[in-house]
Amino acid sequence: MSITVIVHIVNEDPIQCELVELPKPDAQMITLTNPRRRDGKEINYLEEHVNTMIVPWHRINFIQVMSSAEDEDIIGFVRE
Repeated sequence: MSITVIVHIVNEDPIQCELVELPKPDAQMITLTNPRRRDGKEINYLEEHVNTMIVPWHRINFIQVMSSAEDEDIIGFVRE
């Protein structure tokens, strides 16, 4: 199962992509699959058919982890 994330790369617009698993604390780089802009368009600095991108950690400001379908099934307090 893949995890959808938004990656904020230094001096670039944020990109949305998938991870197979969250990176380990001692990782030197991160492997991103299906990279695209947040609106779904292609990234201008990547070639046309690129589906995997490896980025070193020193180029990443932070990563936002998006909620999955399983997380949406949580039932909260209901007022009747």
